[in-house]
Amino acid sequence: MTRFVGRLVLAAAALAASTALATAGTTTGPNGETAVPAASVTLTPEQEAKIREGHYTAGLAWHTPSDYTAAVDRGAKDEFERLGIEVVAESDAGFDPAKQKNDVETMMAKKPTIILSLPVDPDTAAEVYRPALEAGTKVAFVDNAPKGFVQGTDYVTIVSDDLFQMGEKAADAMAAAIGGKGKVGYLFHDANFYVTNQRDGAFKETIETRYPDIEIVAEMGLADPAKAEDVINAFMLKNPDLDAVYVTWAEPAEFVLAALRNNGDDHTRIVTLDLSEPLALDMVKDGNVAAIVADEAYAIGQTLARAAAASLVGEKLEPFYAVDAIAVTKDNIEDGWFKSLHREPPASLTGG
Repeated sequence: MTRFVGRLVLAAAALAASTALATAGTTTGPNGETAVPAASVTLTPEQEAKIREGHYTAGLAWHTPSDYTAAVDRGAKDEFERLGIEVVAESDAGFDPAKQKNDVETMMAKKPTIILSLPVDPDTAAEVYRPALEAGTKVAFVDNAPKGFVQGTDYVTIVSDDLFQMGEKAADAMAAAIGGKGKVGYLFHDANFYVTNQRDGAFKETIETRYPDIEIVAEMGLADPAKAEDVINAFMLKNPDLDAVYVTWAEPAEFVLAALRNNGDDHTRIVTLDLSEPLALDMVKDGNVAAIVADEAYAIGQTLARAAAASLVGEKLEPFYAVDAIAVTKDNIEDGWFKSLHREPPASLTGG
């Protein structure tokens, strides 16, 4: 399972109303917020000293366990430890909004100063975090915020990916893999979900504006990842000379890879988003996979924790911060994996 599967579950229930799109090289948040670089969230030595003197505590109310969540969690914990903030409670909701509500209520018995969370269902999450707001707890979010919540009043900020950068780097990686020219397929996410919509749109925009010798000859939307194999088979039937295919995220890309292998195709390259061990293994073995673009998940946790701490000392924060993306290839697999997830890649990818 890739780290992105969970976010698609959230999308189906919670993000249908979002219409924010990436255009002209920009990333926006779920409500159209302008993305600000995560690196801009900083603290002065004086602010850090004041935070340490406060003996603050934190709770972490995540949506589900995954490699992605583990990296965000570790980034947050490391930053809190650096700032002298004790994590007193942690939970995962298993994609269950009712459980997340119970998790937060239980967490509040520890009276945390801060809660970091990724809402399972933003449309109904206002009640999930109501006990924290009533207690004066600072709440900060990954990816999205509860419907009706006002940044700066009800929550500190949102931290997520630089979505346009992810799609842009996927386009650049594909161009590099096929020598800047050729025929490619475009398999995008057919759902109204601001994360995938912006990433997919950025890929297409970059190809069309930056690479005149690359032609998108086949494109199709995908709602069910398991249908990706059928889609790529249809692509190849009409375009047997396809040089590469962009796949909206790693899970459907695994189905695309299986289809290419079943057809004996060792020519068509795959570029996708979000880390996957099976895809990375194909990549390091010089298979079809050319590159996997990932976000800096560990940095999301770091930034969110730092932002929440900054709010305790009166720092004014922007509504939406975005971390950088990394194009992971065979040549930088170890560095890229560590930069994204803050752990070494699986031994299968390094021969360890």
